[in-house]
Amino acid sequence: MSPSLDPGIVIVGASLAGLRGAEALRLHGYAGPLAIVGEEPHPPYDRPPLSKHVLAGELAPGATALPNLVPLRATWHLGVAATGLDRPARTLRLGDGRVLPYGRLLIATGAQARPWPGSEEAALDGVFTLRGRDDAAALRAVLAQGPRHVLIVGGGLIGCEAASCCRDLGIDVTLVDPNPTPLARSLGTFVGGVVSGLLERAGVDFRPGVHVELLEGDTFGRLRRAHLRGGETIEADVAIVALGAVRSTGWLAGAGLMADAGGLTCDGACRVLAADGTPCQDIYAAGDVARWPNPHYGGRLIAVEHWGNAVEQAGHAARNMLAAREDQQPYAHLPAFWSSQFGVNIKAVGLTEGADTVAIVQGSRATRRFLAVYGRAGRSIAAVSFDEGRWLPAYAEQIRAGRPFPPIRDATDQTRIATHVPGFPAPRRGRAAPAETGGIHV
Repeated sequence: MSPSLDPGIVIVGASLAGLRGAEALRLHGYAGPLAIVGEEPHPPYDRPPLSKHVLAGELAPGATALPNLVPLRATWHLGVAATGLDRPARTLRLGDGRVLPYGRLLIATGAQARPWPGSEEAALDGVFTLRGRDDAAALRAVLAQGPRHVLIVGGGLIGCEAASCCRDLGIDVTLVDPNPTPLARSLGTFVGGVVSGLLERAGVDFRPGVHVELLEGDTFGRLRRAHLRGGETIEADVAIVALGAVRSTGWLAGAGLMADAGGLTCDGACRVLAADGTPCQDIYAAGDVARWPNPHYGGRLIAVEHWGNAVEQAGHAARNMLAAREDQQPYAHLPAFWSSQFGVNIKAVGLTEGADTVAIVQGSRATRRFLAVYGRAGRSIAAVSFDEGRWLPAYAEQIRAGRPFPPIRDATDQTRIATHVPGFPAPRRGRAAPAETGGIHV
C-alpha cells in the first residue's frame, strides 16, 4: 500500500484509554492518519466524578470532560459503535453501515455496566445502572426530586459510593448484597466489616446475605418494590443496579480473537491474541477491555478496571504499536484504585485475590483509620488504607519486589502486628453478583 493510501491507525473506544493512547501515539512521533471511534456521542470524559460529585449535584455531567494534553489531529467518529471486525480485510464495520479501514488498530472499548438480568424489570421507570455520563445525569435528576426510598443492589465500590451520596442528600437507602459484608470480594470480610460499620453509622439499611429475586412495577411501568429470596419485600421507587461490569467485546464475535465477557486477551506487549494463541501484529488493546499476563502475579491473566491502568496501558500499547517487532516491551502494572465514601478515603494497591492472611500494620480497625497488608504463601500481594495512606507507596514498592509478608516492621507509629483470616466469600454461582471494583471508581 502506498503512503497516500495508508489508512493509518484507528482507535476503537473514545474514553480515557482511547484518548491517552491517541496522545501517546503523537508524543512518540506518529504523524500519520488517526481516527477515533466512540459509541457515546460525548468527547472523552472522566468517570470517577460521576458517582460522587455528579450524583451529589456538585458537578454538571458536561463538566467532566477530559483535557487533551497534546494536539491529536484526529478524525472523530462519535455516537457510532463498532459492530464488527474483518481482520483479513483490515476493516471495521460501524453501526451506521460505514466500513472503516485501518493499518493498525488499538481496541479500548472498555466495559459496560452489567444490567439487571430481567429485561422487563430492567426497563422499569426508576431502575438505573451507573457507568456513563448519561446514566449519571438521569440518576441525578431523579435523586434531585427526593425519592422516598432508594434500593441499591450490590455492595461493591459503585454501590457503596452511591449509598454514601444518597445519605448525604438525606435519602433513605437500603443496600442489599449476597455477601457477608460490603466489598467482601475485593477486601475480604475482615476489612469489609469496617465498611459495614460506615454504612450503619450513616443510616444505611444494609442487608448482608440477601438476594433480590424480582423487581416489581405498577401498571404504569414504575418501580414499586423488590422481592427478596425468602419472601420479604422492600418498597422502593428507585433501584440502582450495581452488579459490576461486562467487558465490551461482543462486537468482536466472529473476528477470530480470544475474546469473551471477561476481556480481550493480549500478550505481555498488549498485542491481541488470535483464537489460536498467536499475537496479532497489527492489533493492540488497552484499558478495561484488555486481559493480559501480569508479571507481578506470576503471569496470571487479569483485566483491571482502574483509572491508572487505562492511562499507563494505553501509553505502553501506543509505544509498542510504533516499535519494531523485535522491540516489543512487556507491560508490568501494579493495580491501584481509590474510593471516597462516608467521609473516608479508601486506597488500595495490588490484587488481594488468593490472599491467605491479612494484617493491620498502621492504625486500627476500631478507629476506621488503618493500613492493612494482604499476604499469600508468605509474600505481600496487596495493601489497602482507610484514611491512612502515608505508608501506602512504600508498601506498593515492597509488593512489586515480592517481599515477605508483612514487608515493613518497626515503622513509625506501627501497631502491634497481628494476622487475621481475610474472609473472602466462596466463588459466585448462579445469578450475577456484584463485581467489587467494577465500573467507574478508580
